[in-house]
Amino acid sequence: MKRTTLEQFREELLATGAYETPPERCAEKVRKPGLMTRLGMSWSILGVFVHCGLREHFGLLDTDKWAHFCFRAQQKAEGYGTKFHLEGWDNRKAYDGPVVYLSNHMSSLETILLPYVLLSYGPFCTIVKQSLSHIPGVTKAAAHMGLIPIGRANPREDLMTVFNVGGERIKQGNSMLIFAQGTRVPVFARKGWSSIGTKLAEKAGVPVVPIAVKTDMQPTRPEAKGLAKDFGPVDPSKDVRLACGPVLTGSSREMLQSSFDWIATKLESWGMPTER
Repeated sequence: MKRTTLEQFREELLATGAYETPPERCAEKVRKPGLMTRLGMSWSILGVFVHCGLREHFGLLDTDKWAHFCFRAQQKAEGYGTKFHLEGWDNRKAYDGPVVYLSNHMSSLETILLPYVLLSYGPFCTIVKQSLSHIPGVTKAAAHMGLIPIGRANPREDLMTVFNVGGERIKQGNSMLIFAQGTRVPVFARKGWSSIGTKLAEKAGVPVVPIAVKTDMQPTRPEAKGLAKDFGPVDPSKDVRLACGPVLTGSSREMLQSSFDWIATKLESWGMPTER
């Protein structure tokens, strides 16, 4: 089985605004769930941090290598028989300039899948929890790749960090990715949908672009701790979906409402639970 390359993936995505896993580049037989399947998929995610850390140590890390390391997770999943569906990305291609991406947060998987997708449309930075930037060996790599850590202990301090650092990055031509739920949850709910991203967009004078993700093929385990929480059992039979919504403008409140409604509607169309 020949695997899709990042270059082939981007060519299709940029030309059509969509991507569907080609049958000839996906395992004919879906791999059974189990320990080895879980370990293999988990390593494709953890390996990104290891490879980026090593490259950064030798001064060899750049966003192209980062994208290629991240894309290995898609190749691994397709090799297990998981099908990928991307849609609506012509919305992003039609807008020339930085935006604030707002995405739901279902599992660790989208933090690895979204970078190579978003980098196809220009540079971007992302807000992450502070602990991720402190992983041994990858702190410098995280900063180099534009990760902006926030502590979550002081909401006002976090807001100022996002406004100051995020605003400056946008002025430099970078888009911003914010998981507005703050933490990974299986149910997309209005209650946890933060306005921090739309406030940044309003302050910086850029639009919001909502992103809906379905990455429950390896869900988070809320009851577990450490890596066991981040990397739950893998079910390769569950498709992965990444959809890009319309470019949204207006007040922070309007963009917050519109982005939530669009993502909720898209998730519901995929059979995922929401709480409006």
